[in-house]
Amino acid sequence: MRNFEERYQVLHEFVKAAKIKLNANVWDYLVGGTETETTLARNRMAIDTAALRPRVLNDVSKVDASVDFFGHRIRLPVFCAPVGSLESFEPGGGVSVAKGAGAFGVPYMLSSVSQPGLEVCAEASKGPKVFQLYVRGDDAFVDDYVRRVVDSGYDAFCMTVDTAHYSRRERDIAKRFVKTWRAANTGMDHQAALSWREVARFKEKHKIPLILKGIGTGEDAAIACEHGVDVIYVSNHGGRQLDGGRGSLDVLPEVVEAVAGRAKIMVDGSFSRGTDIVKAVALGADWVGLGRLYLYGLAAEGADGIERLLEILEDEVIKALGLTGVNNFAQLTRGHVHLGAPPVVFPNVHSAFPLLKEGY
Repeated sequence: MRNFEERYQVLHEFVKAAKIKLNANVWDYLVGGTETETTLARNRMAIDTAALRPRVLNDVSKVDASVDFFGHRIRLPVFCAPVGSLESFEPGGGVSVAKGAGAFGVPYMLSSVSQPGLEVCAEASKGPKVFQLYVRGDDAFVDDYVRRVVDSGYDAFCMTVDTAHYSRRERDIAKRFVKTWRAANTGMDHQAALSWREVARFKEKHKIPLILKGIGTGEDAAIACEHGVDVIYVSNHGGRQLDGGRGSLDVLPEVVEAVAGRAKIMVDGSFSRGTDIVKAVALGADWVGLGRLYLYGLAAEGADGIERLLEILEDEVIKALGLTGVNNFAQLTRGHVHLGAPPVVFPNVHSAFPLLKEGY
């Protein structure tokens, strides 16, 4: 284990290892976005233009980065976000993610288009977990998934709502690369027809907490709260759906205002460093989704890679909290962040890692 820890001491070392292990098609699927990749870049730009406002002369000798998550105490306010086709990055797929996240002590959210399936992944899990569904059938289709999810002990159920149409991911199209699950997928008409009716029906019929993933405006966040949604998940799919959108951190403040404490809030979108997590929570997020970041750990070293990556991230988070002048996330306020600071690097998928050489 000591050699393993010596091999990975900074986060960008996982990026390098992942690129070496993955073939070019899967690598581009991992790091790419839609069309011009503007939304992807704006995710990073939004984070980079939020600057921390540290307070000093506070006793920060005992920093605790843990928070609550559906009745569980987790080590960081982060979770492994749902990603399709996890098995493309490492043979264990969802099982490896469940093991890695659980070993460290944070939740994972399993995508319905990742293998080896929700029951097998639940059996491998030792911590909190959420299931995310792409709706590919009628009400009975959804209800069957809910039954299986509840029976398997998941803590919450997530419906993705920003994929009414498949996007054009030009890195893949230009190479004629089509993911197997995407080529064989059917039932997209159900996702395209998804409406607030299905949300209302879900809340009326099922008791498991409901998360809506893909909220991009305060207006929709308010409507979700009116329907009793438990968690508003701010996301633009990592810049992989609608091009020309806003960065997630830019969207977060208006969603927080619209929610007004009526629901919990998740956010994802290029969060890659400890300071990124601190900014998001200070601006009102309860939990931050990691996407590409944990996939680098998965691709590099499987479950052990995820655990080690999270250990490094935790060290960054603890230092960021202490240097901001707080002992825990509950002490963070909106006043700890200044919005509109000038960026210092051109935003891209890896601009959080300036020590990476060109070619990533």
